[in-house]
Amino acid sequence: MTKRPEEIALMAESGRLLAQVFSYLNKLSLIGMSTMQVNDLVDSYIVNVLKARPASKGQYDYAYALNSSRNNVVCHGVPSTSDILLNGDIVNFDITLEKNNFIADSSKTYLVGDVSNAGRRLVKVCYEAMWKGINVVRPGARLGDIGHAIERYARQNGYSVVREYCGHGIGREMHEPPQVLHWGRPHTGMTMQEGMVFTIEPMINQGRHTVETEEDGWTVVTTDGKLSAQFEHTVAVTRNGVQVLTLRPEEIAVI
Repeated sequence: MTKRPEEIALMAESGRLLAQVFSYLNKLSLIGMSTMQVNDLVDSYIVNVLKARPASKGQYDYAYALNSSRNNVVCHGVPSTSDILLNGDIVNFDITLEKNNFIADSSKTYLVGDVSNAGRRLVKVCYEAMWKGINVVRPGARLGDIGHAIERYARQNGYSVVREYCGHGIGREMHEPPQVLHWGRPHTGMTMQEGMVFTIEPMINQGRHTVETEEDGWTVVTTDGKLSAQFEHTVAVTRNGVQVLTLRPEEIAVI
């Protein structure tokens, strides 16, 4: 379950490359683009520029380089030529990248054009909630501490946390033990150890926490039609705390 230092170094390289993908996305206006156009640009960038592999392609028979989850889509949104990003939307792009046989996983919710104050606030609180979870990671802490920190912050701000989906261990495989819940009680769950690597990826809803899966078998939406946001990083437990393996350049001041 734990990774050796040399394995974490390889994962950090995958994470560094994945951060570059988001830096690339940051430069796109997004308005008027289809989510399939974004997928194709990301696929090409990973393969041709970064000389890496989009790890989601072929995973569970999934055919694309990313998930694109817009507005009330909670997660696992499938790119489509008919899914056009409009001014005022929020959209999460969830991307995995493999290099040297190790996978990094990260996501970011983008504001498309002039987003309402309510949408902006949801995205801001979701991002801050993810960091609340990251900041409790250290040897000796419990996985339940992560979920408690995230859920407490979300609830304090009037939001709910999706319970059906969670973070996960990661390495040579996209999904490894343990599961990392984004809700729960402190001082419960597995004790974190140096060398553990996993994702923290809360999905925060404007309304109820309940979700449902659409007929395509992939797309998960809020049951009340309200907005949902998500952010994700891959992290490693270090001797003294935590290393964010997918940290993006604009986030350096955050930690």
